[in-house]
Amino acid sequence: MTNLSCTAFLAEHIQNLKIAVIGDVMLDRYFYGEVKRISPEAPVPVNKVKRTKSVLGGAANVAANLAHLECKVFMGGVTGADNNREVLETMMAEKGIDYSGLIKSAQRETITKMRILGAQQQMLRLDFEETGDLVSEETDALSSWLQSLLEAGLDGVIISDYAKGVCSDNFVQWVIRTAHQYQVPVLVDPKGSDWSKYSGCDFITPNLKEMCEASCEAVANEDEAVLRLARTAQDRYQIKNVVVTRSERGMTLVGAEGLAINNPATAQEVFDVSGAGDTVAATLLAGVAGKLELRDAVFMANRAAGIVVAKVGTYPVHRDELLKDLLTEERKQGRGYRTLSWAEIESLAKTWRACGEKIVFTNGCFDILHVGHVTYLEKAAGLGKHLVVGLNSDASVRKLKGATRPLVHELDRARVLAALACVDAVVLFEQDTPTELIEKIRPDILVKGGDYKPEDVAGREYAGAVRIIDFEDGYSTTGIVEQIAQLVKEGKL
Repeated sequence: MTNLSCTAFLAEHIQNLKIAVIGDVMLDRYFYGEVKRISPEAPVPVNKVKRTKSVLGGAANVAANLAHLECKVFMGGVTGADNNREVLETMMAEKGIDYSGLIKSAQRETITKMRILGAQQQMLRLDFEETGDLVSEETDALSSWLQSLLEAGLDGVIISDYAKGVCSDNFVQWVIRTAHQYQVPVLVDPKGSDWSKYSGCDFITPNLKEMCEASCEAVANEDEAVLRLARTAQDRYQIKNVVVTRSERGMTLVGAEGLAINNPATAQEVFDVSGAGDTVAATLLAGVAGKLELRDAVFMANRAAGIVVAKVGTYPVHRDELLKDLLTEERKQGRGYRTLSWAEIESLAKTWRACGEKIVFTNGCFDILHVGHVTYLEKAAGLGKHLVVGLNSDASVRKLKGATRPLVHELDRARVLAALACVDAVVLFEQDTPTELIEKIRPDILVKGGDYKPEDVAGREYAGAVRIIDFEDGYSTTGIVEQIAQLVKEGKL
């Protein structure tokens, strides 16, 4: 699985990954309210609570991000044997996270963070926690759990360190060494200024503040300064890749053999950065474990971070919304001509439907695109939010129109179609009719051109409605070909 695009990876391969997350598990609780007055008891605002919400926090948020990306996730950590543990178990089960590595401790309570919000802004946070290294029995249980997973087959390990006790020096070094014995990459989301215990890991993902603390040097958020600190840390701790998240400046990666990647920030508005580092860790390692090119994995992680910081509260990125974002960005960068796989368009269509956006589908050969084609496609696009074009492959065109057609290769035809502002996606199909493709997409409106009757349109049973649009008179590919042939015959070409 090499030379994958980010979108193809998300659509077709990410579900096959098995990733273990080890670290400090927390329960994040949110109290949402409104503030309209000051307390008569003290000069503090009164928050009238309207609703509450509990989400997976700390290392568990990394697992939640992986689960929403649809990886197979295994969670290892320690909680208390209390009610908050039960809440965590319920939420993990709902997300399909295997929490068999979540050890119940008799020594501590489940770490819980309570956030008070008014008018969508965080006013106060209350932390309930006990810190300190695990007892030997707890560390042994976690080690045994991870060893079994590695023997069964893992694609990656993430260590999410919040300095609460799970990620002790010796345990972290054992995890890195043991994972490498099975050729499994390890990513660390670090805590603290001494990174000795992370030595030898494959990836480390500090934010700029953490990078400065580890370097004992404060620098401006500028490319050269960040690159210098990252390279120094890379050499000092023998870490293969240092990835620095830089808030409004995006992300920077320093890798082997002088590799340096700077990715600019993508969010238009930033509401809450809590959990963004977890999203970066999850998405980056998923990409690496799935054999994406490193530059593409960084790009994907950066896009994912841009999605979550635009939300309020700890928010795990979802595979479908990331796929939609990446497809949109590919198009902006001029790479939108790539035909989508059936799995990609099926997933994207589900996302559009979930957003209440009407999908229009049409199909054809579109050999030598002309004004008639463009007018037809613009009319079709006007019937909904997104127009998907099913394009007959070269082999399919030959079956329909003979051995001399098409005149234009399928990928070139797709590129020209995708360049039209009215077209959102182009998908190739080999079959005589697009019925199987329409079944995958299930459009709201199926459009056909010419003098068809709706009941005769292939794939109509999988569409919400069928619309027939007349072709523009005087335009046809066959007519253009015949005109060229006549001019050649007359010696005028």
